[in-house]
Amino acid sequence: MPLKIAFIGAGSIGFTRKLVADLLTVPEFANVEFAFTDLNRRNLEMVAALCRRDIAANNLTTTITATTDRRAALTGANYVFCVVRIGGLEAFAHDIEIPLKYGVDQCVGDTLCAGGIMYAQRGIAALLDFCRDIREVAAPDCLLLNYANPMAMMTWAANKYGGVRCVGLCHGVQHGHWQIAQVLGLEKKDVDIVCAGINHQTWYVSVLAEGRERTGELLAAFERHKEFSQTEKVRIDMLRRFGYYSTESNGHLSEYVPWYRKRPDEMLPWIDLSVWINGETGGYLRVCTEGRHWFEAEFGRGVETIAPLRYTPENRSEEHGSRILEALETGRVYRGHFNLVNGATIPNLPPDAIVEAPGFVDRFGFNTPSVGELPLGCAAVCNASISVQRLGVEAAVHGDDQLLRQAFMMDPLVGAVCQPPQIWQMVDEMLVALAPWLPQYKKSVAAAKRRLKKGPLLPTKKTRGAARLKTRSLAELKREEKKNPRAGH
Repeated sequence: MPLKIAFIGAGSIGFTRKLVADLLTVPEFANVEFAFTDLNRRNLEMVAALCRRDIAANNLTTTITATTDRRAALTGANYVFCVVRIGGLEAFAHDIEIPLKYGVDQCVGDTLCAGGIMYAQRGIAALLDFCRDIREVAAPDCLLLNYANPMAMMTWAANKYGGVRCVGLCHGVQHGHWQIAQVLGLEKKDVDIVCAGINHQTWYVSVLAEGRERTGELLAAFERHKEFSQTEKVRIDMLRRFGYYSTESNGHLSEYVPWYRKRPDEMLPWIDLSVWINGETGGYLRVCTEGRHWFEAEFGRGVETIAPLRYTPENRSEEHGSRILEALETGRVYRGHFNLVNGATIPNLPPDAIVEAPGFVDRFGFNTPSVGELPLGCAAVCNASISVQRLGVEAAVHGDDQLLRQAFMMDPLVGAVCQPPQIWQMVDEMLVALAPWLPQYKKSVAAAKRRLKKGPLLPTKKTRGAARLKTRSLAELKREEKKNPRAGH
């Protein structure tokens, strides 16, 4: 029987098509069976049609089935990729806009902070259903590869409560590795790194190049780099204060710690607005919304108008997913950075936490060596986030709104901005707005509705945020495309 690889949330514009292309770059995978499933039939059919066209353009006959019946897609699956965004852009808008009324200004809102915590509540509720189906109908010992954020909380829930093997995957380490090579004036292949921590807060604890340790040179190198000195001000400041460079982008990192986004009049010096990921208020929500508009319009013109992807080694992305499957199925050893249960990998982080650390994969599975203790300051930053993650996971699994509120209280940025009564009211608002995707909170939602109706309510502010850019309409995107090809993408 051929390998069966399933995608949950296959209507994802970015991940599904790219991961299929990566997998089909491996000659041994030419005859795998793909099974796509998604709640949104239109998105599912769009992505499936694009992938089928890519396959035909590369002279392959690999089959894809696309169905809204998740259990049918998972039946007999050897590997399952989770690329879901539970609630889509509608729910995502609430993650950004409601906290903003209380002064919590987020760039991304999908990992930590108010948005990330609520995203976990929706995602974990669905993920445990996915895990049940995997246990019941997938192939024995099926591996779940989770790309869905919030990475650590989702992967934590799957491993502790889902009863399936699960690894969390991200590409933050690879991009930071490239940046470090850039500032050192070297090729990425000539710089060997060891990165350890938690997803989106992983630290480059060793940077070896030209036969010597270069970590101590990074601050000066980043400060003199023409581009990064302007676009990565938060990361450079963290490097200055803690001694190690962190994996995640300026915008991501700024909302995980209490120092850079807590007062609107002090935010702008830390933010660069040339690219959303450098700290723009609601930046990821904006580009996701624009991207969806653009994709639907382009697809509406016909699949033949979209250039097919070429399945060649040089076009293969740095995403870990295809390389893990290649290693497990062929025995070719792959070294990467994976999100797995800590155990003793990083001794000064909790053993039950999900840590991101280097490891190897081959036919025998994952082998993650101990990387030793993190520097104390780096560990302290991670441990603050892990406390929020643990509360968020337990709240989501048990539908416990008290733990949920405590997760908000302990979040570094929310705690820096809000008083406890504000946090309680914010959580009530978010529970009510996001109720369609929170089945485990039915009683809590009803109680929150009563409190909000009864009042009196604390005052909130109507604001677009400290660094908000306008979401462009499809017409505006098309005009920009004519002036500057690719500008609208």
